[in-house]
Amino acid sequence: MQIYKLLSSLLDYPNQALIEHLPDLRDFVAQSTEIDHAEQEALQNFLSHLQSLSVTELQADYVQTFDMTAEHSLHLTHHLFGDDKNRGPALIDLGELYKDYGVEVVTNELPDYLPLILEFTAYLDDNEATVFLSDAKKVLGVLTENLQKAGSPYAALLSIIESRATLTKLAA
Repeated sequence: MQIYKLLSSLLDYPNQALIEHLPDLRDFVAQSTEIDHAEQEALQNFLSHLQSLSVTELQADYVQTFDMTAEHSLHLTHHLFGDDKNRGPALIDLGELYKDYGVEVVTNELPDYLPLILEFTAYLDDNEATVFLSDAKKVLGVLTENLQKAGSPYAALLSIIESRATLTKLAA
């Protein structure tokens, strides 16, 4: 599902290429049938935010938001385990899951890095994606709330992911 690729890109460290592709991203959001109206509005607002700042300002905000504030970490197992020894096996299990699906991770990031998780989720069908993300629903909720409290524009992206991690949608 392409929305997960988009969310992955938007939650990764911003660079000039992202800014150059904003018109294409806006078109994708406007035309995608897999993105509902509320998500489209939130995504267009976030893209406007990106467009309103320089790359350097976006990068400084990103580092301040995600790297300097532990409560905003995009490494999801950090929220569950902190530096506890149980975090290692969880990371190994997640890495093995990627391998089971034939996905080769070519990054220096840990397997629990949210943009990487979303990149993997893009390979899944809609129901698989919902079930996979539902395992992280509680962490996604905490992260969304933390970003909302901080007034971060990234909260809107986490809110979309959290809402897509709801299993009750499958029953409807």
